[in-house]
Amino acid sequence: MESNQKAGGDGLAGTQKEAALRALMQRTGYQLRQENGQRRYGGPPPSWDGPPPERGSEIFVGKLPRDLFEDELVPLCEKFGKIYEVRMMMDFNGNNRGYAFVTFSTKLEAKAAMKQLNNYEIRNGRLLGVCASVDNCRLFVGGIPKTKKREEILTEMRKVTDGVVDVIVYPSAADKSKNRGFAFVEYESHRAAAMARRKLLPGRIQLWGHAIAVDWAEPEVEVDEDTMATVKILYVRNLMLQTTEESIEKEFNSLKPGAVERVKKIRDYAFVHFTQREDAINAMNALNGKVLDGSPIEVTLAKPVDKDSYVRYTRGTGGRGSSLLQTDYTAYTLGQVEPTTQQHNNTTQHLCQKNNWGLPVYQLHSAISPDQRQLFLYKITIPALATQYPNVHPFTPTKLCVAVEEAKVHAAEHTLQTLGLQTEGAADAAAAAVASVAFPGM
Repeated sequence: MESNQKAGGDGLAGTQKEAALRALMQRTGYQLRQENGQRRYGGPPPSWDGPPPERGSEIFVGKLPRDLFEDELVPLCEKFGKIYEVRMMMDFNGNNRGYAFVTFSTKLEAKAAMKQLNNYEIRNGRLLGVCASVDNCRLFVGGIPKTKKREEILTEMRKVTDGVVDVIVYPSAADKSKNRGFAFVEYESHRAAAMARRKLLPGRIQLWGHAIAVDWAEPEVEVDEDTMATVKILYVRNLMLQTTEESIEKEFNSLKPGAVERVKKIRDYAFVHFTQREDAINAMNALNGKVLDGSPIEVTLAKPVDKDSYVRYTRGTGGRGSSLLQTDYTAYTLGQVEPTTQQHNNTTQHLCQKNNWGLPVYQLHSAISPDQRQLFLYKITIPALATQYPNVHPFTPTKLCVAVEEAKVHAAEHTLQTLGLQTEGAADAAAAAVASVAFPGM
């Protein structure tokens, strides 16, 4: 590979479709360069002036034929706007890994491309899988002593990792003077978050003398402005357990009697439905931070999500604590299939890449038991099987576990069993791929 890169100057010498790729570069003026298991087209493009495109401008393109390259993908994507960058994931044999990331110059262009290219028949019988990509900069850190305050956690995380921007901590539902045993740590970049995650992996470091659990957090749900402009439901957080739906309705009706349509409370958060959006906005502005039954409440607009179509691949996998999810309105998202160090082992990489599935993705979720113990659950997604078995994806076990590793093993066993019931052949290979992540060296 080194000799090829030196000979061609850009690493293209001797590659598949070398002539077609050079013709593409000559036509567009973009550069192609090979680095770290991927090939980058542009980033930035010729004569680009200014910062990179805003977040939300990148899409994930999956289910690519393994012998399809930029000479076919770029002309297809150019129809929807100016391409800032294409990152095609490559294997050692010169094939692609079945997926690529395409960044457009604007979010609107990315949205149009995503809508038109999902399920697009790129070749006879080969349909693309296209969804949004999110640059994840947030980690989930579990196992934090419940007596620690936000400032203490922020100070500690800055001592052991670089690039910490913020720490998000939620009070316990039962005791507002304590945290829930976990926090979300926001970093300045995905790279900083990835380096921190590697450093904080179990067994490498302890905080306050305690073992910790670390995984990618689910990024914040991004909903377009047009949709948010129609929302008339408020999300109310940090409620006391004893606060009733009736008292919430009374409080939110106090500004304008009869404005509230209904209230749905779930543990320590609630959704307040208004008849008119204007009343919802006024209530949000007036009541955010107000003390209700001794607890200052947080009031924001609820984020509606189409659970049937909302699927995102992110640079990093994981999920936020389940007790925090805006269950009625926020869908779980899939983790990104860009390989991590753990996922690059043995059977997993070979089987998933061979079958063009993408790597199995683990999502870590956390909840608090009635006796205030922290419990863990993993969900598993095999990207290429998600559309074949939408009713069981992501694979979600019913049992919550007290240890992170136990939760991972249980999730693998659950997925094996489910796949065995669903199909033969392909499921056996997929099951082996999943098991190899939970049981390295298998």
